[in-house]
Amino acid sequence: MPRQPSKPTTSAKTRRPKKAGRSAFGTFMRWALGIGAAGAAAGTLLAVFVFAFIYQQLPPLDTLTDYRPKVPLRVWSADGKLIGEFGEERRDFVRLKDIPDHVKHAILAAEDAGFYEHPGIEITGILRAAVMNLVMGRRVQGGSTITQQVAKNFFLSSERTYTRKLYEVAMSFKIENSLTKDEILEIYMNQIYLGQRAYGFASAARTYFGRPLAEISVGEAATLAGLPVAPSAYNPIVNPTRATMRKNYVLRRMFDLGYIDELTYTMEKNAPMQTRREASEADRIAAGQKSDETSAHYAAELARMLVYDIFKEETYSRGINVYTTIDTRDQRAAVDAVRRHLIAYDRKYGYRGPEGFVDVSDAASRPKAIKQALAKTADSPFMVPAVVLEASPKKVVAAISPNDTVTLDAASLKFGAKSLAAKPAKNVKPIVAGSIIRVMRSGKKMDEWTLAQVPQVEAAFAAADYNTGAVRALVGGFDFNLNMFNHVTQAYRQPGSSFKPFIYSAALDKGFAPATVINDAPISIDPKLTGNKLWEPKNYDGRFDGPMPLHRALELSKNLVSIRVMQAITPRYAQEFITKFGFEAKDHPANLPMALGAGNVTPWQMLAAYTVFANGGYRVQPYLISRVTDTDGRTLMRATNRLAGDESIRAIDARNAFIMQDLLHGVATRGTARRASRLLKRDDVGGKTGTTNDSLDAWFCGWAGDQVAVGWMGYDTPKPLGARETGGGLVLPIWVDYMQTAVKDQPETVRVRPDSVVERGGLLYYRDPVKGPGLTEELLGSKDENDLVRNQIF
Repeated sequence: MPRQPSKPTTSAKTRRPKKAGRSAFGTFMRWALGIGAAGAAAGTLLAVFVFAFIYQQLPPLDTLTDYRPKVPLRVWSADGKLIGEFGEERRDFVRLKDIPDHVKHAILAAEDAGFYEHPGIEITGILRAAVMNLVMGRRVQGGSTITQQVAKNFFLSSERTYTRKLYEVAMSFKIENSLTKDEILEIYMNQIYLGQRAYGFASAARTYFGRPLAEISVGEAATLAGLPVAPSAYNPIVNPTRATMRKNYVLRRMFDLGYIDELTYTMEKNAPMQTRREASEADRIAAGQKSDETSAHYAAELARMLVYDIFKEETYSRGINVYTTIDTRDQRAAVDAVRRHLIAYDRKYGYRGPEGFVDVSDAASRPKAIKQALAKTADSPFMVPAVVLEASPKKVVAAISPNDTVTLDAASLKFGAKSLAAKPAKNVKPIVAGSIIRVMRSGKKMDEWTLAQVPQVEAAFAAADYNTGAVRALVGGFDFNLNMFNHVTQAYRQPGSSFKPFIYSAALDKGFAPATVINDAPISIDPKLTGNKLWEPKNYDGRFDGPMPLHRALELSKNLVSIRVMQAITPRYAQEFITKFGFEAKDHPANLPMALGAGNVTPWQMLAAYTVFANGGYRVQPYLISRVTDTDGRTLMRATNRLAGDESIRAIDARNAFIMQDLLHGVATRGTARRASRLLKRDDVGGKTGTTNDSLDAWFCGWAGDQVAVGWMGYDTPKPLGARETGGGLVLPIWVDYMQTAVKDQPETVRVRPDSVVERGGLLYYRDPVKGPGLTEELLGSKDENDLVRNQIF
């Protein structure tokens, strides 16, 4: 059998050699992979080192772990109405547990759906933002989580660099390691800026929708959640269209994430955007709306000043709430009465002319010119600025906005007749096309407007509960925005005859009685006693009525009787006595003119002083602030005012106070203020008018029901109010208008006569007579014994 050939074998010498190129490539790849791995490792180590270095350089988290948001100072009325807010940032701090779920869901859907899952950063978001930035060739997205936004807002600048981004990432990890997710979200929701000076979602809800955060709808929550990315672009007030688009995007995200059902999504998507714009009072008037805002700017500013003296700069960031004693109903009544009567007085003395001029001759540029002119003219209560488009003695047409015109009523033509004349006098400012004027509504109809002007005269009015001192209303002037000077607390003026009751009170303790007869006759005062020149005072009406009882002299406000009383008790004694009411002796020189109110007082001082008469002789201090709390409602301060009835604050004894009440009741029923009782239809009224020389100052001070109130009118730079103007004619009507609201439906106050007072012949006397100064010829003005008999002092 033939032998089979064996399979060929390959020896070492006969093997096929490897290709050189393939071997070199493999070697290269191995080296490349090795170098790459080493580089990656080195890069990772470097990144870890850099990250660790950055992490060590990060600031401490004290501002977050002990989060104290900047919450503004807020001033509230006694019945819970906001009357003032002070601070750069509007913020209402709210705990996460008090935030509705639909608000939290809207924020998470809009900003960071994976917030509760990621460790502080979201890699996919960062990569997505990086790709978008690369494609667009510029930075258009940041890919920030809520934690990163907190890190940026508290610790980092707003610059857009990759270095800052690295710090942001590192800070986010640090925040996540120190705070819980709920704590981070709570801080975010209270800190983020959302436009219109609103910081935090609670403040934004109030700013944009006028409601607390707990009361906003799903759609409104979506609107607010869309703001952080660009507050100005998606502002629902300024840009409602873009805000609606953003709202719908957030709603869709909420639906996709299962936060809301399809029905809610559809309904909220189709709901119209209804915002609450904080219009000025002038805007409301122009729109025919009645303001429901309580104008208490002077009271709020006074409260701010008082609190700032204690808390300094923390006042505006600590979230302090100041609760005042202001009653919003009474405050509105006071503001309305002051403004209405100031305007009436001002109109009585004629129109002074337009406030400015703008060129409206070019029809194309006219709307812009009108808009700019109106924007530059300060708003004022009851009035709005307007630009005249047509003017003649028979017709005036003015624009209150670039698109709204009004035709002024017939009263305007009469009021502004001198300025509307075809050829106005040289000293008269004419009303022509382009004149900037003010107008206000003249009737209930929408189209009734009349020519107006801001009064130059000023006023002050303050009212308080005379038993507690709680201030119920405070008006420091016509308009806080035009004149921030608070005439109630800052204006030192002569009180005139409204000061006489304090001299009469001093006289009672010197032996005088309501029945004491004093002669109302001419008198000349030696210059040595006045420190000036021969003084021959007159009564306001120029009449001299001869001898009359003291009570009648006060009712008629007889100057010469007051001077004779002052002579009898001596100016030095009177100066000392008035300090019982809170007046400073230095403001009232010890001379005879003090009897006519020649010293200086503020309306606030007069309010405190008349409180003594009204409450039976107790010096109860008027006060404005009842309590102060922090942002969590903890009481920081509380008023501890001593009340009427506390003998430690008695200023004058009960018999003096009761007789003075009776004397001032006579003034309000039979004397210069008799309109007070007649118009109020009450018998528990008392008070005193006051008018200074040349009618530079006009006053009325008095009480009704449970309140005492003081009013003043005058010019900041003193000048006569008018030849026949008096406190009874100018200020008493303000006082009456206020009291008609303040004490409406209140039962009349009945004052019980103390045992130390007796009644004889319808007049009151001290039961235990006080030894008087002696009845002299100078006091009585007569040597006739029959006149002496008329003097009855028991």
